[in-house]
Amino acid sequence: MKRLQPYLKARSVEELWEYHTEQMGAYGFDRLIYAYTCFQSAKSLSNPEDALILTNYPSDYIEAYIGHGLYRAAPMMKWASRNVGSISWRHMWDKFDDSPNGPERRELMALNKRFGISAGYTMSFPMAIKRSAAGIGLVARSGLSQQDVDALWQDKGEELEIINQVAHLAITQLPATGQSRVLTPRQSEVLELVADGKSVRDIALLLGRKAATVDKHLRGARESLGVETTAQAVRKASVLNQIFIVDPGAQTS
Repeated sequence: MKRLQPYLKARSVEELWEYHTEQMGAYGFDRLIYAYTCFQSAKSLSNPEDALILTNYPSDYIEAYIGHGLYRAAPMMKWASRNVGSISWRHMWDKFDDSPNGPERRELMALNKRFGISAGYTMSFPMAIKRSAAGIGLVARSGLSQQDVDALWQDKGEELEIINQVAHLAITQLPATGQSRVLTPRQSEVLELVADGKSVRDIALLLGRKAATVDKHLRGARESLGVETTAQAVRKASVLNQIFIVDPGAQTS
């Protein structure tokens, strides 16, 4: 498909995401939310701070859904964290209606109603790395019912799954340069050396710097990424593709 070529040519997550939202909008899905993490717990949903989250939802929806933790009550998020494949929201809303009517559930229902979120599809992608999870929620535009969405998926589902799989695979290979937590070149460099098994003393010798200076860069990397340990920083930087990056300008087309 020609429409897949831009996914393969994108040079950043942001460039790819802009194109992907346009493509999904052409199918009738005008709001998307994608999440990818390497810190998934077997007993609970991942902390959003440890995930790469891409969306074109309104900011006030995301503030409530992510910032206030309402995602924990969302059947789509729960399903995606425990399964692989695609599923109609019809099945998940049925389970949601049978779940306990707690305050988070009521707040989420009111939020979705306010923003016209009532029909869609969710996909969860296969991951080869332990504790990793990735998925995307596709929200149907206003005026489309879940019956309309299910009919669309019956006709175009395989095509949609391929496009979203390609988008996911491309995202995991591209630098997320537009994220708020971006490492400096030196922070990326020292984390790469840590990932290679080098000690602080080794890194200081390789870079011709004092060990205290290396420690400063590692501390800055941990603070930028919002983690407590250097090991966590290495893993989160890998999720955001901020280490071991090939300069796109040096690549041939």
